[in-house]
Amino acid sequence: MSPKNIVFKKVCKDKSVAVYMGKRDFVDHVDCVDPVDGIILVDLEALQGRKVFVTLSCTFRYGRDDMDVMGIAFRRELFLSTRQVYPPLQDREKGIHTKTQARLLRKLGENAYPFFFEFPDNLPCSVALQPAPSDVGKQCAVEFEIKAFSAESQDAKVRKRSSVKLMLRKVQYAPEGEGVAPSVETTRDFVMSDKPLHVKASLDKELYYHGETIKVYVNITNNSNKNIKNIIVSVDQISSVVLYSNDTYIKSVAIEEYGDTVSAGATLQKEYKLLPLLANNRERRGIALDGKLKHEDTNLASSSMIKEGVQKEVLGIMVSYRVMVKLIVGGEVGLEIPFKLMHPKPDAGKHTHICLCLLVCFMAAVYVCSRPHF
Repeated sequence: MSPKNIVFKKVCKDKSVAVYMGKRDFVDHVDCVDPVDGIILVDLEALQGRKVFVTLSCTFRYGRDDMDVMGIAFRRELFLSTRQVYPPLQDREKGIHTKTQARLLRKLGENAYPFFFEFPDNLPCSVALQPAPSDVGKQCAVEFEIKAFSAESQDAKVRKRSSVKLMLRKVQYAPEGEGVAPSVETTRDFVMSDKPLHVKASLDKELYYHGETIKVYVNITNNSNKNIKNIIVSVDQISSVVLYSNDTYIKSVAIEEYGDTVSAGATLQKEYKLLPLLANNRERRGIALDGKLKHEDTNLASSSMIKEGVQKEVLGIMVSYRVMVKLIVGGEVGLEIPFKLMHPKPDAGKHTHICLCLLVCFMAAVYVCSRPHF
């Protein structure tokens, strides 16, 4: 989240429109999403009688903007909402403003106008697939953007020098409360062996934070006549591109080959540790990353959390994680343990999201009621 009192500003080339926002990260709490608000400052002389509009968009890209194969563009708008800011369609003095908006309105004067958007509950979070070092152009990504522009009308052609864009992020933080620590076990019978191999693998919790070491507990009872020659433990990231292609990318973002052996009739109880980090995967194409803003770093994508009833097909890129434990016994005996990898919720936002959700509903009602009816 943006530090207190920090304001993001961007001005179009002809100086007719400027965007001011107090933050660029907006939190998806699953049950609701932080509203998007800001201020548009207009220069009446530079406008030359044109109107001013602002849009909030969510775009899914699956290649460069100039790519077009068999008439299919590799770009799709998942959401687009437009507001007319100037001339205002309602009395701004009677509107409800956030603290940042109220402060900016006082500071910027009479040519400043507030805007407000609410996210629908079925949009994905900001995420991108890491391109290879040799790749050129836009990567596969879900992106959010605020665009302000001046034009004769909403549908008129927009001059590039009369528009300004500001990238946003829609993010999710780890939910409160701990889930059940995941545990998986399997029994494998072998030909020519009277007794089986039994393996149990578990984690100490369901949810881990980025940068936190993952502890994997493995318990092996090898009553078979086979020898376990090696144990490989990995953290896999599973990214499903659910628009257009329905591709799935499975990438090991942390892997250790321990070389442990378990003889026939023996047992093993051991704790393995893994640390999944983007720093160790920066050259690997197809790794899913959290969305990033210009000049800022990012990290491995967080696990996707979906509101019940929302169709996965509209969510762009879905991300999940699992621990894989593989025993080499001539062939392989494998266990998959699913878990979540996310950011902790900032302390400052711990008790605010319910209020924000109520504010979304209230301001949306005010906006609808204040619009002219024909």
